[in-house]
Amino acid sequence: MPNAKNLFTLQEKDLIKKAIINAELDSSGEIRVHIENHCKEDVLDYAAYLFNKLEMTKTEQRNGVLFYLAVKDHKFAILGDAGINAVVEEGFWDEVKTIMAAYFKRGEFAEGLAQGIEKAGKKLKKHFPYHRDDFNELSDEISFG
Repeated sequence: MPNAKNLFTLQEKDLIKKAIINAELDSSGEIRVHIENHCKEDVLDYAAYLFNKLEMTKTEQRNGVLFYLAVKDHKFAILGDAGINAVVEEGFWDEVKTIMAAYFKRGEFAEGLAQGIEKAGKKLKKHFPYHRDDFNELSDEISFG
């Protein structure tokens, strides 16, 4: 069983980072990916804790999205901030999770993340288009717990 730090090859890390950069292109939205080995509590509750710890609520339009994976416990969550959650249709994040879960079941974690990030990015572009004075408010690097 892989652990969080060595789950991805350099090429896979690059794939995920490129997916984040592309998703944030033409949008003021912000996406982060955080990977850990274990999550001993409710995954959504912990993702919400991390969302705050990673300062994702500090985006101007409250349009940050966190993709969280606990690899050894086979748990993951997608958490959007208040701004994006106010405009996406009900069940959108569940739809994204279903797409990602299909990849994860095959052990294709980088591809699953890239697909989920791409889908979230399309919503961000639709509801939070890029403005001339936009800047990258949060790191595009994968963080590890």
